[in-house]
Formats: sequence, C-alpha cells, structure tokens
Amino acid sequence: STDIIRWASKKTGGSTRTAKKSGIKKHRGWKRQDGHWVESGTLLVTQRTLRFHPGLNVGMGRNGTLYAKVPGTVLVTCEKTDPNWEHTWIQRHYAGREHTEFYKKYYNILPKPQHQNFILIDQI
Repeated sequence: STDIIRWASKKTGGSTRTAKKSGIKKHRGWKRQDGHWVESGTLLVTQRTLRFHPGLNVGMGRNGTLYAKVPGTVLVTCEKTDPNWEHTWIQRHYAGREHTEFYKKYYNILPKPQHQNFILIDQI
C-alpha cells in the first residue's frame, strides 16, 4: 500500500523592491549663533565645505566641524582671509585663488573676563 506523507513546506516569497535610500540628512550648518554662551567642546558649525573658518579660541576637526576650545560667548565676524596654503582643506577649496582677496565668516569665542581683584602677598 502507498502512504501519502506531507512535509512542512513554505511557498516561495515574491521579490520585493527595496526602497531607494535617499540618505540620512546630516543637518549641517551653524549650531550656535552670535551672542550665545557655550561651554568648552561645544559644536559651533558642521560643514562639508569651508563656509566658516575657525577664529579666536575655536578649533577645527578633521571633518570640518568647528568647536569651542574655551567657555565663552560666540562672536561671528566677516574678515579678510589670510589662509594657510599648506592646509589640505585650503588647497582643496581655494585652489586657484592664491593671489585674490576674499572675505569669509569666522567663528570666535570671547572668554569670560577674569577678575581684577588681587591682593599683594606682603599685605597678607
């Protein structure tokens, strides 16, 4: 006699079109504006090209991010640039502009003024 046996099986799934990834937005640009109080290490700007330059008490990361080196008040100025032509970012974004004047925005941090009250050691 022949016995009929059914095995567990699964239907083949239809192919689905994978959604096209448009990329996750990075929300680049300024994070702190003129007049804001920032702590040391605060991100000021994220950028892909050199829209903003680091000024007084501001550092620049490898990816172009500007950050505060000291706590203080943010000051944004527009200044004539005197770039360091040895820097790779300068070479990449300003090639061919070696002998031209141009102005760029600079991020500066003005630290909190230190106190001026001192006591002479001889008076103690």
